Amino acid sequence: MTATLAESHTEMTEIVLPNDTNTYGRALGGAVLHWMDVCGAIAAMRFANEKVVTASMEHVDFKSPIDLGEVVVVEAYVYGTGSTSIEVNVEVRAENPQADTERDTTSSFFTFVAVDEDGAPTSVPDLNCPTEAERRLRDVALDDRETQLARLVERME
Repeated sequence: MTATLAESHTEMTEIVLPNDTNTYGRALGGAVLHWMDVCGAIAAMRFANEKVVTASMEHVDFKSPIDLGEVVVVEAYVYGTGSTSIEVNVEVRAENPQADTERDTTSSFFTFVAVDEDGAPTSVPDLNCPTEAERRLRDVALDDRETQLARLVERME
């Protein structure tokens, strides 16, 4: 049983409203993390055709603030699997429709576990990347995760 990276690709959009902001008029980190978790879970569910639960979220990089009124685009795709786990790359960018600009704002790697109706872990398909574009996305995610883990180890030493 296999599924493709493309089958998992998910894109969500949100607009930053006052309830999502801090006193500086910027998106709360918790709101951004919530959107990332939801988008990642949808990508994992599409891939596995099963319910999933969040097992972990690795180091989160907040690269740029997202301002009130900006459009938030969250993209996620599966880049690796275990027997019951699904590794998902989640990236966020902000768009300012009035200025016609966009920028990368946040990224992280999530792990989800597929669960059956009783909540027990269940097997997931193997990842298939039949196109060059899919292989490139998978490889970029694997390289970025490896780099991120190496930086984390350096900080801890």
